[in-house]
This record gives sequence, C-alpha cells and structure tokens, in this order.
Amino acid sequence: MPTATVTRISDAHSSRSEAEKLGDEITELCSYLYAAESRLLRLIREFDEKECWADLGLCSCAHWLNIKCGIGMNAAREKVRVANALAKLPGIDRGLASGEVSYSKVRAMTRIADASNEEYLLMIARHGTAHHVEKLVSRYRTARRLRDAEVADEQYRARELSHYYDHDGCLVIKARLPAEQGALIVKALEMAMDKDFRETDVTAETSEPDPVRTPVAARRADALAGLAEAYMNNDESSGSTADRYQVVVHVTAETSAIEDGPHVTAETSRRIGCDSSIVNIKEDKNGEPLSIGRRSRSIPPPMRRALGIRDGGCRFPGCTNSRFVDGHHIEHWADGGETRLDNLVLLCRHHHHLVHEGGFTCEKSASGEITFKDRRLQPLPGCFALPGLADDHDVQQWLDEEFFAATENGEGCNAKWYAGEKMDWQMAVSALF
Repeated sequence: MPTATVTRISDAHSSRSEAEKLGDEITELCSYLYAAESRLLRLIREFDEKECWADLGLCSCAHWLNIKCGIGMNAAREKVRVANALAKLPGIDRGLASGEVSYSKVRAMTRIADASNEEYLLMIARHGTAHHVEKLVSRYRTARRLRDAEVADEQYRARELSHYYDHDGCLVIKARLPAEQGALIVKALEMAMDKDFRETDVTAETSEPDPVRTPVAARRADALAGLAEAYMNNDESSGSTADRYQVVVHVTAETSAIEDGPHVTAETSRRIGCDSSIVNIKEDKNGEPLSIGRRSRSIPPPMRRALGIRDGGCRFPGCTNSRFVDGHHIEHWADGGETRLDNLVLLCRHHHHLVHEGGFTCEKSASGEITFKDRRLQPLPGCFALPGLADDHDVQQWLDEEFFAATENGEGCNAKWYAGEKMDWQMAVSALF
C-alpha cells in the first residue's frame, strides 16, 4: 500500500512539472509575440503617416492590412488606431515592446489613456489581468459619458441603424438612436398600428371575427412596412433617383430572389409582380447579363440593374464597397466609348475619383478581362497573399535574435495579483478622474 501511494504522488509531481513547463513555454512565447506586436504597430504607424497604402489606390491603411496581411477590417482599424495612439503614450509603448504588457491590455488602455493617466493605467495593467483593464476602461468611459455635458451631442453622432438577412431569409434590423429620434419613430409606429387596428375593426364588422389576435410585435412589424410603403408612394419622395431605391426581385425558371437578399417563394414573386414593373434581362449560359441597348451617355435604370447584378459592387482590387457605387465607362464617352454593358464597370466614389483624376486607369483586354493600373502604369494584382516562411526558417531562433535573449522566461506579462482577486471599481474609476 505505501508503495502504491508513493507512485501516485510521484505521478502527480511529474504531471505538475510537465504542466508548469508547458505553461512557462506559453508565457514565454506570449512575451515574444507582444514584442513583435509592438514592432508591427510601429511599422503600421509609419506606413499610415506616409500614406503608403495610397500607392495601391486603397481607401485607408486598414484596407491595406485587410488585403495584404489577411487581417479582418475591424481588427485592422483597431491596429491602426492603437498604432497612432501609442505615438503619444511612450510608457505604454515601452511596456508592449518589452513583452511586459499584452496587446489586449494596450488596446483597452489606448481608448482612454493620455499623459495624465498613463502611469496609473500602466500600474493597473502590470498588476491586473486583461479583464481588470478592460472592465476599468469600460466603467470609466461610462462614468465619463454620464458626467459629460456634451453627452447629447455624442449620442447624436453615434446614431446608427444596421440590417442583415437571417439564416431563414428574414430581415433583422438593429438601431441605436438619440432619445428624441427614437420617440418620434415609436410614435409613428403607434399611429400606423392604430390606423391598421381601426381598419381591422371595420373589416371585422362585415366578416367573421378572427379567433387569433395578431401579436403586438407582428402588428409593429406591419406598421413599419406600411411606413416605408407610404414614404415611397409620396410624390415628394419619388423622382429620377427612385430607381436606385426599388426592391428588385430576380425571377428565373428555377428560383426567385431579392437583389442582395434571400430567395422568396414563387407565390411571393407573383404577388409582387401584380403591381410592379417588369424588366426582361437576357443572360448568357454563364449568367452574364447582356447589353440592353445604347441610348445616351447616362446609364439607363435597366442597364444599371444589370450592371449591379454582374459586378455586385466596386471592382477595384481590394475594395469591398457594395453601396454608393457609380457606373464607369471603361472607354470614356469623350473617346467614343458606348454606353453598353461590356464597356461599363462599377466603382465606388473613392475609386471612381482615382480612375478619373487620381492617375489610375481601368482597361479591358480583348479577352474581356478588366485590369487596373496605378500611377506608374503598373497592373494592380487581382489578389494578394502573404509571403509565408521558408521551410528551413526557425521561428524561435528568429524571435530570440530579434527581441530577447534565449533565456527570457516570459514572467513579465504575468498578472501580479492573485487569481480571482477583487478590485475596488469605485476607487479605481475615481482615481482616473
């Protein structure tokens, strides 16, 4: 029995040693990564300050990071923001460069850091976890917004509305509005709901009553659709630009689908077609819309719809803009170019300006391939890829040579407080004020 007990203790000690070894290796590598992140951010800041990204005709440094380094747009924007913020925060910059402070902590601190609170935030970052830092920053920003006399103006500038189609094809709308705008919309919905409710009561007097009452949420959805329809039917809202805001349903022999949206049923498309205009667009075997005809320099609505179907958004390499795009004549109208589909391409406002006034060019080969060239008349690549590492490249050796001695143990990035230790949030936030 004693022998068996000794064996279990020995096994536990061996397992604990292995866990500690793995943990040390992870924290050491994290220190290397934070130091490399610091160098990356400094290069990004210099790249952004010199506007090197403009050489490819891109809109911003974040777009360059997105297509050249494979970084998502939100993360790319954050890296550019943090990189520029660190230029005025030397203490935090040194903490990241030494591997002492993680990028997550730095990202949070740069949202509120300045010369007056930099050292205080660094103290919290050195002793606390990333959770401590992020929660402190969040609470401070909330407290500052509540105390700020300009909170109403901030709310107005932060107003937003977004929408997307869910997996089942339903439209999901999300909005954040100032109180007065929100109250106006709620009142309009209530008025539309009351009107619909009165019309329903009149109908019920001459027919059998509906045993199932429509839920309030569903009535509110119907009211919103009614408001949209009433606005689009208003004479003051209609005009030459109305075609840009039409809801387009593409019907083929097999399917029906809303433009930039989900598929709809055949019966839905028939209902919409009862009181809607119908445009026939001929497509080839590959689904490519064919020319609709030449009338003038301006692009007629049917051809513009066909152009939108074909291109789906701005065709400039690396651009992801699919809204507020213009039709561009590849062979300019002044040079004898025709308004036909194979001589048109969609460009966003930024890249349309670059092609006309910015020194960039758009050309089409005999085979139909569209290419863009920069100011040096060098073709822009249609896709971008990271160079990757050589097969014989030793990442660990490179990190050692670039940043730390090989004996670096990674203790610098560890939190100094015990795990689970509580913070006095009221005192911590008050110190920032």
